[in-house]
Amino acid sequence: MINVNVIGAGLAGCEAAYYLAKNGIKVTLYEQKPHKMSPAHHSSGFAELVCSNSLRSDMLHNAVGLLKEEMRLLGSLVMEAAEETKVPAGGALAVDRDKFSDYITKKVKNHENITVVDKEVTEINTDEFTIIASGPLTSSALFEKIKELTGEEHLYFYDAAAPMVSFDSIDMEKAFRASRYDRGEADYINCPMTKEEYDEFYNALVSAECAPIKEFEKEVVFEGCMPVETMAKRGYETLLYGPLKPVGLRSEKMEKDAYAVVQLRQDNKEGSIYNLVGFQTHLKFPEQKRVFSMIPGLENAEFVRYGVMHRNTFINSPKLLDYTYRLKKFDKIYFAGQITGVEGYIESASSGLLSAIYLLNRLTGRENKIFTAETAIGALSHYVSNETVDSFQPMNVNFGIMEPLGYKVKGKQEKNKKISERSLELIKNMFL
Repeated sequence: MINVNVIGAGLAGCEAAYYLAKNGIKVTLYEQKPHKMSPAHHSSGFAELVCSNSLRSDMLHNAVGLLKEEMRLLGSLVMEAAEETKVPAGGALAVDRDKFSDYITKKVKNHENITVVDKEVTEINTDEFTIIASGPLTSSALFEKIKELTGEEHLYFYDAAAPMVSFDSIDMEKAFRASRYDRGEADYINCPMTKEEYDEFYNALVSAECAPIKEFEKEVVFEGCMPVETMAKRGYETLLYGPLKPVGLRSEKMEKDAYAVVQLRQDNKEGSIYNLVGFQTHLKFPEQKRVFSMIPGLENAEFVRYGVMHRNTFINSPKLLDYTYRLKKFDKIYFAGQITGVEGYIESASSGLLSAIYLLNRLTGRENKIFTAETAIGALSHYVSNETVDSFQPMNVNFGIMEPLGYKVKGKQEKNKKISERSLELIKNMFL
């Protein structure tokens, strides 16, 4: 019987392994944890998330909301786990990270067609069907093998994660609960700043000391996950139009409209931990404590985890992969997850799901139904495999990479809604 190797038990690897297994394919899933941990990971569980709201908007007029609905229709394990472990987050889909990871770990480990091997992979056999989903923190040994396999020299960029504080340490006399424009439930804790408070915070932030970066590594920051200090250094008003924008937030606790507002988002189901929205950072830990404690309401905050910055790995997919995430040079090798240049947890999981669907069709002789750019999941695969893309950088799902409707619709939300309806109808016709 044909066996498929899957390297990495993150969201993409688990999604791929589980889809193949439940469709009768034997899978060997390799995961280096717990014997070897990356700088950003802290547990031995599969599909570990960095923050609770990693799954973002659940609205169909939003591209990631559409992508999630497509994945539900396709039988996604990640979406199943998210529904079972979600926590309040207004119009977004947030989960309890530990319960989410536990759910997926148990599902994968208990499947009769999946054999889990706890070891670091240092060799890749191009004669065996393999999905490489080693993630943005690929180990050095595997990193070198992927470089040999692809013939590419440079395969990395930098990403950052936000700090978290305990709820009990937030001064709710200064902070207030609300969602922007009162959308959904009041799921965010908001810390308003006066101009004077913002000035002091801004000056401290831009002068704070960052952790050192190794000289041989060139720092390249993905725009969608930029460290807050890097953003601030672009100009005094950058944060005011970004994560600290005060618009749509009012409270009787504020004597007047706030000059800036820092938002905190629930990170676990119990509501005992909150993360600072948009505050992914590369500051040294003592500097994070000093600077972020200047935020009104966080003067005595207990930081249960400081922000970290780490190297992410991705390949030059437009040159190397086809639309099925298959390596052109070695056609039994597939890639999935952030290593392909899809950015975001949902996008990563979707690439694992889609690569598994295409591989299953190939192994079973089924008709290879192509997911076109009229679908969100197909648009991502076609984007990362598009040879005409210049200066390839990680990409979140968005309506801009999807096939236009071909006719005019009044209003952006209405247009996006029509695109979503078209996509879901296509997938239903293909699979249901």
